[in-house]
Amino acid sequence: MHIAGATVLLTGVTGGIGGALAAELSARGADLILTGRRREALDPIAARLGARTILADLADPGDVLRLASEAAGTQILIANAALPSSGDVLDYTPEQIDRAISVNLRAPAVLARLLAEDMVTAKQGHICFVGSLSGIAATKSSSMYTATKFGLRGFSLSFRQDLHGTGVGVSIVQPGFVRELGMFANTGSPTPGGVRTVAPERVVKGVMRAIERDVAEINVAPFELRLLTKIASHFPGFSERVQRLAGAEQTMDVIVAAQRSSR
Repeated sequence: MHIAGATVLLTGVTGGIGGALAAELSARGADLILTGRRREALDPIAARLGARTILADLADPGDVLRLASEAAGTQILIANAALPSSGDVLDYTPEQIDRAISVNLRAPAVLARLLAEDMVTAKQGHICFVGSLSGIAATKSSSMYTATKFGLRGFSLSFRQDLHGTGVGVSIVQPGFVRELGMFANTGSPTPGGVRTVAPERVVKGVMRAIERDVAEINVAPFELRLLTKIASHFPGFSERVQRLAGAEQTMDVIVAAQRSSR
């Protein structure tokens, strides 16, 4: 799918990596629609890039429907918005559980379903979900985040098969720990076990490649983290023990404390 001249809807634009994605899409000649729930954060980015904006809270089902309606004609959807959703489930209220599922899984699925219809009619389009390696392997203190990212990965890979032959591609890009920008960088925490991070530019490059080449799945992380994630997906009990031995629990406590207010 060619990005230049395409109408692109980008969610989660005010969350760090979203800003980097918006800048790259603008540089590549996309006709940008940016969405977020805070006008004071959204408008400066849109003004700098000459983009259109639609205010919407992805936790609100009515807002999601309105967003899809107002963004009709979108040719590329990049579903990047997500809540960190870290911490023990026992610390969550039912309302917080609903919000995590709504923003991280329900909203991307609904937007994809509604916007794909016109793409299929036009026989051209692309849907790219920004997931996480947490969608492949489970870690402590991340039950809600992991559940939504597992779900997003499953939805993406299955929806891709549903749309095969229609001219519409579906991809998922799954970063590991990203430095400088984004939800992990904002915690100021070291990585669990001292694993290496990646620059936000690599995530942006992964998204562009997924769209332009219609790649099903791209994992953006150092080789050793991609390998450990693959092992953990096949041997969860073994991974559990390794994480405990590596002292991941203490690091996760720091991350959870920093992200608590974002639930």
